[in-house]
Amino acid sequence: MIICQSCQKNLASVHVTEIVESAESNAPESNGKPRRKEVHEQHLCEVCAASADLPHASAIKKSAADIWKLLQMSAQHTKKRGGPACPDCGMSLDEFRKKGRLGCARDYEVFKHHIGDLLERVHGARAHVGRVPGAREEEAPAVDQLSTLQRQLEQAIRSEAYESAARLRDEIKALGRSEAS
Repeated sequence: MIICQSCQKNLASVHVTEIVESAESNAPESNGKPRRKEVHEQHLCEVCAASADLPHASAIKKSAADIWKLLQMSAQHTKKRGGPACPDCGMSLDEFRKKGRLGCARDYEVFKHHIGDLLERVHGARAHVGRVPGAREEEAPAVDQLSTLQRQLEQAIRSEAYESAARLRDEIKALGRSEAS
């Protein structure tokens, strides 16, 4: 038995759980950490929930049409919140979803999490797993390894880990020599 969080008198019969991305979520991922999501829960009685203008209804008392309206209201409420927008071209997440195209180069950074979701839905993966254009199939693992080593080298240089950078540079050179022979 949960008491209403608002009036502190009646039993709570409306339970709202909302998952919201934290204020830091508009910033790009830092150090590979995913954006933080917060869970907000509210437990209210019918009277307090009605005064809070929450989309709720007792499913037993409502028809399928009423439940459908409730779902539509909830969707409209979600749309009003919006999402990230590009500071350069002004494209919003909603525009990107409608057009299916990005407006400028910075959009790839701004919408990278949403693009990843889209790629996963369309292609079944977030990373390229097919053939590499212009390369023979047996060369693909070496090309992937070279690409991975180059990314690690760039990261080591950015973080000023020069010993690791030197080791990675030597690995890249060795891989280049073995491909040439």
